[in-house]
Amino acid sequence: MKSRRNKKQVPSFRKLLKTSKVKLENKLKNKQFKQQSNLKKYRKEQRKLRQAVKDAVSKKPIPLEDPKKKRPGKRIEREEEEEEEALPLDMMDEDDLQLMKDLGQRASFLTRDLSSSEPVHAKKRKHENIIDKYEKIPRSLQTAPEKELIHLLPIKDKSGIIPQTREKPVLDTNQDEEDQEEMELEEEIIEDPIRELTIEEHLIERKKKLQEKKLHIAALASAILSDPENNVKKLKELRSMLMEQDPDVAVTVRKLVVISLMELFKDITPSYKIRPLTEAEKSTKIRKETQKLREFEEGLVSQYKFYLENLEQMVKDWKQRKLKKSNVVSLKAYKGLAEVAVKSLCELLVALPHFNFHNNIIVLIVPLMNDLSKSISEMCCEAVKKLFKQDKLGQASLGVIKVISGFVKGRNYDVRPEMLKTFLCLRIKEVEVKKDTEDINKPKKFMTFKEKRKNLSRMQRKWKKAEEKLERELREAEASESTEKKLKLHTETLNIVFVTYFRILKKAQRSPLLPAVLEGLAKFAHLINVEFFDDLLVVLHSLIESGDLSYQESLHCVQTAFHILSGQGDVLNIDPMKFYTHLYKTLFKLHAGATNEGVEIVLQCLDVMLTKRRKQVSQQRALAFIKRLCTLGLHVLPNSSIGILATNRILMHTFPKTDLLLDNESQGSGVFLPELDEPEYCNAQNTALWELHALRRHFHPIVRRLAAHLIAGAPLEGSEALKPELSRRSAIELFEAYSMAAMTFNPPVETSSSKRKDNVLQGDSFLNEDLNQLTKRLCSEADTQLPLDFTRYLKTSLR
Repeated sequence: MKSRRNKKQVPSFRKLLKTSKVKLENKLKNKQFKQQSNLKKYRKEQRKLRQAVKDAVSKKPIPLEDPKKKRPGKRIEREEEEEEEALPLDMMDEDDLQLMKDLGQRASFLTRDLSSSEPVHAKKRKHENIIDKYEKIPRSLQTAPEKELIHLLPIKDKSGIIPQTREKPVLDTNQDEEDQEEMELEEEIIEDPIRELTIEEHLIERKKKLQEKKLHIAALASAILSDPENNVKKLKELRSMLMEQDPDVAVTVRKLVVISLMELFKDITPSYKIRPLTEAEKSTKIRKETQKLREFEEGLVSQYKFYLENLEQMVKDWKQRKLKKSNVVSLKAYKGLAEVAVKSLCELLVALPHFNFHNNIIVLIVPLMNDLSKSISEMCCEAVKKLFKQDKLGQASLGVIKVISGFVKGRNYDVRPEMLKTFLCLRIKEVEVKKDTEDINKPKKFMTFKEKRKNLSRMQRKWKKAEEKLERELREAEASESTEKKLKLHTETLNIVFVTYFRILKKAQRSPLLPAVLEGLAKFAHLINVEFFDDLLVVLHSLIESGDLSYQESLHCVQTAFHILSGQGDVLNIDPMKFYTHLYKTLFKLHAGATNEGVEIVLQCLDVMLTKRRKQVSQQRALAFIKRLCTLGLHVLPNSSIGILATNRILMHTFPKTDLLLDNESQGSGVFLPELDEPEYCNAQNTALWELHALRRHFHPIVRRLAAHLIAGAPLEGSEALKPELSRRSAIELFEAYSMAAMTFNPPVETSSSKRKDNVLQGDSFLNEDLNQLTKRLCSEADTQLPLDFTRYLKTSLR
């Protein structure tokens, strides 16, 4: 009968190839562990056998008649020596080894202490006399010193094993101690004390260490970049350098590693979010390439997570300002490390909005926007602004807005205004409105079966059916879904923004956040729901009338009100005359000594209030604003004068009858009242724009050109018409183009050309050739012998 074949076959080479690297490593580890455990067991058995042999040899019977002869010393003290000098079992024959094992099993007689007369079963005797037992023990006298024995290899005879011993030579302990002390003294003399390094040597040594660390970081980073999938484990090695313990280079190395890892993650991170695998996906069989990709993704996500935790810990260490036990990094260096960590977090926030743990980064960055350190606060605010500007879909922006809104509410609106100013960078131009979406996205109607049968032939119906099918597929593939998702995200984002703004308007009207709120409302006012318009305008007017606002904040109120009225607010029956009056009154608060930021807001307000609402503006109002703007142009900076004159040019084109201000004759009754704050009743038609003549002699060439253009009536053609580079730009663009922020002339002053001549002309070259010859002839014929008598002519003149 054939033997039963083993069902467990040896795996084929192809199957071994499919086995993952991790499994092979685990198998190898298990194999090594089994070998080690077997080896330990074998060593334990050998140790037991050696112990049995030693016990048999050491317990040699000593006769009672010779009490002076002493027994060997205690086994416990000589255990290590005997173990070294014991018989190695590998050198013995098999018969000897078997005999030793039998002795180990039946060692009761050999191991019994024959020096005692106690029988083997003495424990069973209950009435043993203790004194007699003690008397039978031989006495040992302290006449001779105890001698140590060295056990040699035993000799085998017919009778059995004969142990061999030898006395160990006794050394003088005092001599040994003296020799040891002499050796220690010599070693102390030989060892030179560590020489203290100078500052220069210390710096050179630090430079060498730092260079080595830099090369190591560069080697690891280049290896990861060259092949990320195979070298993903080197990320862990590079990240371990964040725990550098050398105090000379610890801070610098940690900063370099943080920046290097940040750049590496920006380069090797995929453009999608890595999700954890389900149990079903883990159990399914996959190809080798897919398994390799999964291992890379898992390693990348885990190392990215640990890296973010390290950055968070650096920031916490700086916040807590507590030294660690290692004392490698000083308290002063914590801020530098924290700044580098925050910078890396900001870079990752902007560069990887699609990747894992982005929300965790947002939660770390938002509180730092309100940090006491100005540099860190500005760094975080700039990163958030950059994220808002580049976020097209709106998913990342919505996450940041939610966290900021919750943080502002949690701090009871006691935050930096820069946090709310980041809202101005949101890319929101339209929101989801039901009516508009129904009008814009009307579904295309396909022909019914009856219409097709009535109007089309059989072949045409067949083609029409295929065409409609293709159209449906194209519509599904289009970005219509992403557009709807984008509108939905933008609507939700804007709702949170307006909730934050309205809370501050309601509860914290005297907060330093109010200017940022008003500026934000001015930008997004056209997207506010019509239901809130009446209440919002009442709040804005009450804020202006309270007098607690600065001129810039009140300008933002005016701007917000007119943005509301210019959008969906056209349907409302609201008279904004009080806002016109307030702007007219506020204009003279602007001057060259103050900042120019207010002029830009004024130009925006004038564009919304006068140009875009031309049908609702009367001629008297337009004349009053043109006159006051010309007066304002005399005492502001040059770029502000350019913007104001450009606005007047647009108003003169929008309201043609305002050219009567260029005439010095009065129109109608009354006298112009420049101090009156009501533009409708100041009689601006009875004055003239005399300020333009003063501006015509301005030091700035563009101001002079615009003033001359307005004096001529702002013509579109002719010699006084403006060049296209001036006429095609808006007032705000001209204001920004000729800005004086750099404290230089814009445009720069032309350098005067050098009037020095290379060749100096002689006097003869200026004369005519004939005149030159006559002069020479007369000079040569002059009679030098006759004396010159000037007195004769003087006397005749006196008579």
